[in-house]
Amino acid sequence: MEDNALSIDEINEWLEQYRSSVDEKTRKRLKELVVLACMPIVKKVARSLARRSTDPVEDITQVGSLGLIKAVDLYNPEISKNFKSYATYLITGEIRHYLRDRITIIRAPREIKELSFRVHKLTLELTEKLGTTPSDKDIAEALQMPQEKVEECNNLDRRTTTISIDQIIGADENSVSLVEKIEDESQKEAFNSYENRIILDDAIKKLDPIEQKLVVLNYYEGLNQREISEKLNISQMQVSRKLKKALKKLFEIITKKGLNSYE
Repeated sequence: MEDNALSIDEINEWLEQYRSSVDEKTRKRLKELVVLACMPIVKKVARSLARRSTDPVEDITQVGSLGLIKAVDLYNPEISKNFKSYATYLITGEIRHYLRDRITIIRAPREIKELSFRVHKLTLELTEKLGTTPSDKDIAEALQMPQEKVEECNNLDRRTTTISIDQIIGADENSVSLVEKIEDESQKEAFNSYENRIILDDAIKKLDPIEQKLVVLNYYEGLNQREISEKLNISQMQVSRKLKKALKKLFEIITKKGLNSYE
């Protein structure tokens, strides 16, 4: 994650507050806050997997965010003490599931298909263990095979993600073309993003003006710390520190009595 990343203990504290809260508005705000704070995990995994796919990294990031949301809902600290590793596992799985659902148009040798399955399985296992997506070299060493073989499997994945947007999905009266499905899901995504923004908007307004601007630029407009630094003419270290401070203040605003005057 970026330098403004919260510690595991801090994230666990937020998740505990989310699980224990009985107020639905507070729960929604806490969930969205955890998602915002952990989005760098999604972006890191998306960038890693995008190099093996024809999909834009922005699309893969959206898919990965679904895995993050599932992680927030399903995380059990009694089973796993490291939410970041758990979230990385679900994010990676969500993206890979999305890529596997593409229509394959290339006939690959059986040997490569079987090896590709082993590579995929090991990647998930190492991601869970390491908390980050392993490199081709890491996978090759674990499988005791040439790195070129692993790269061949990844090239196959990249070439087989091509699909016509006119492809029909479904075989009954409810079947639709992929382009219709994409449009429908894009509209839902736009609505959900707007809805999520509204959930936290009143809390964000309680931040200092510079903190408000940083949160909006980083988490809603997608600028990284370097881009924000250049845009606001402040150091990247300042951006990192102020973002982390802003996230903590949002948590305090949402959870502490006397500060929930925006209810």
